[in-house]
Amino acid sequence: MTITLTLEHIRDLLPSRPSTAHKGTFGHLFVLAGSRGFTGAGRLVCEAANRSGVGLVTLGIPESLADVAACTLVEAMSLPLPGTTAESLALDALEPALLFAKDKSAVVLGPGLSRHAETTDLVHQFTRACPVPLLIDADGLNALSENLDTLSARVQAHTPWILTPHPGEMARLTNSDTKTIQNDRESVAIAFAKTYEVVLVLKGAGTLVAGPDGRCACNTTGNQGLASGGTGDVLSGIIGGLLAQNMPPFDAACIGVYLHGLAADLAIQGKSARSLIASDVIEAMPIAWHALEEGHINLL
Repeated sequence: MTITLTLEHIRDLLPSRPSTAHKGTFGHLFVLAGSRGFTGAGRLVCEAANRSGVGLVTLGIPESLADVAACTLVEAMSLPLPGTTAESLALDALEPALLFAKDKSAVVLGPGLSRHAETTDLVHQFTRACPVPLLIDADGLNALSENLDTLSARVQAHTPWILTPHPGEMARLTNSDTKTIQNDRESVAIAFAKTYEVVLVLKGAGTLVAGPDGRCACNTTGNQGLASGGTGDVLSGIIGGLLAQNMPPFDAACIGVYLHGLAADLAIQGKSARSLIASDVIEAMPIAWHALEEGHINLL
């Protein structure tokens, strides 16, 4: 049975924020994202993660782009990693990335990585060996769709995975087509989550969160302004940041999709959804958090 996410349900899931906490209390998120022409994806993930309440965020990015990324990042740190001649992450980045990840709280992998063959190989090898909870999005999902053995190999794994595909990515993951996915979203999401023992976030109007135990939740927040580039990166950052705070993956995904949509709804108050961009969602997140914590949403 699919549940509908409500304000009351999400409030019950919110993690505590002890007054004696320090930045180490709330985890350290490692983000592997970006390539030439797509450095903004990493920035959006990191900025959204910082607004999620996580303690620390580090962006792993090709070393040739590290200075560019560092100029745009204020709160997040950066980790230069070996890159390809096309300025995407190289396979040589595998060992230092895994070494850095081993004592972190969670990893977000995929936004803006590119579909370079060597980067795709890196995705497969990193995901198989990642020692901490992992969220995979965008080009990370595209890489997995080219060889589902990596997904099959992680069944019964001890580290949780969250996958966040839009319908097109879901079609590639299931060797199907977008129309088939959209015609039976719930069944597809639940079956996939059970088969591969992951939490699946199937994006779109009424975003679904499906768990490996058969649970499924439908989101009620958000608007058509979210149909613009970069908003998926923002969602990955929010959920990844919650995952890094030691939240159960299903709960982190439910809070993330609800908050993401609510921030979008608040961002267009007195404005038009036509003009909504990803950074508007990030800017509205503090107001959205306040509404959740107070238990009252004030929409026009």
